[in-house]
Amino acid sequence: MLDLWILAALAVVGLIAGFVDAVAGGGGLLALPALLSTGMPPIAALATNKLQGSIGTGMAAFTYWRKGFVDLPRIGLAVALTFAGSFLGAWTVKSIDTSALNTIVPIALILVAGYMLLAPRLSDDNRVARLSIPVFAPLIGFAIGYYDGIFGPGTGSFFTICFIALFGLGITRATAHTKVLNCTSNLAALALFIPAGDVIWSAAIAMGLGQLAGGYLGAVTGIRFGARFIKPVVVLVSVILALRLLFGV
Repeated sequence: MLDLWILAALAVVGLIAGFVDAVAGGGGLLALPALLSTGMPPIAALATNKLQGSIGTGMAAFTYWRKGFVDLPRIGLAVALTFAGSFLGAWTVKSIDTSALNTIVPIALILVAGYMLLAPRLSDDNRVARLSIPVFAPLIGFAIGYYDGIFGPGTGSFFTICFIALFGLGITRATAHTKVLNCTSNLAALALFIPAGDVIWSAAIAMGLGQLAGGYLGAVTGIRFGARFIKPVVVLVSVILALRLLFGV
């Protein structure tokens, strides 16, 4: 049983992580180390992180949807295949070697940051889509969901860049749709973690309460300030994630 002061500290971390995650993803940069610092086993920390993170992304997704930034009918199939991909990834992770991802993923994250930083005219305005969302978003959802199930870091950044570069959405709408698929991916992993008894519920509830507030505040901040706020945060989070994976900093 965790001390009440530790649970209170985790709630504060959850609030901050939820805010960051709602804007740009990467809340696990804060949440997972905080959980590990309590001394819980790594698998329990991963499972608890998925649960508390899904609460924040769920709140953010709901807030973006309520404000009209999510077109659920267009991504219905993508939601289903993201869930399937993440579940399959989490199920197969124990039997495959993911060490190569420690090098590949940071490079991809740097490319995401470079695109966000250097691509001209990135804004909240929708552009001409290169691919159809109803046709291709399910395929991308399955692929990124599978990646999230077996590894995870940068999932939000990869979803966001696909919605912007391939499907022509403005940055805020891309972030909004990302939260829906990110939450779906987390829930799929939990379908394995919860029955296995891996979640530390006291920590998950404490952080989840913080995540509720952080997810809401992050979403309304993203909506209020739009691309000029979300764009630099995505760049910063992507670079930090890449450095963490490459050098452990």
